[in-house]
Amino acid sequence: MKYRCLIIVLLLLAGTISAQNSVLGKWKSIDDETGKALAIVEIFEKNEKIYGRVLEVLNLKNKNHICSKCADEDKDKPIIGLVVMKGLKKDGNEYNGGKILDPKSGKLYKCYINLEDEDKLKVRGYIGISLFGRTQYWHRVK
Repeated sequence: MKYRCLIIVLLLLAGTISAQNSVLGKWKSIDDETGKALAIVEIFEKNEKIYGRVLEVLNLKNKNHICSKCADEDKDKPIIGLVVMKGLKKDGNEYNGGKILDPKSGKLYKCYINLEDEDKLKVRGYIGISLFGRTQYWHRVK
């Protein structure tokens, strides 16, 4: 009986550790130009791909903004609830092959993300090759 309890505890701990080393969860996005927190984004998995949805806009004056410059299905949708990270796939230590939406400009960029450590996520949006783009570092919300 003791050993069963020990095994269960170890399995639960292993699950907790792997969840911390995952990109899934809530992240505070940080503007790479100003260093200010912009939003809380929830990164989730759907059909073996990674997506990110805006849960909260942190600047009160921007809370009710819509994506007026966005195209297609995102046009004129509220920023809160908007899926801004779309279709990334795991590739070694990073996730790539998807897109990231900049709600300010309405533009979609190629994207890759990877964990710098368990609480810091590197998010890179770029055009063409990854040399031409911007990098943000998001922080895990606990």
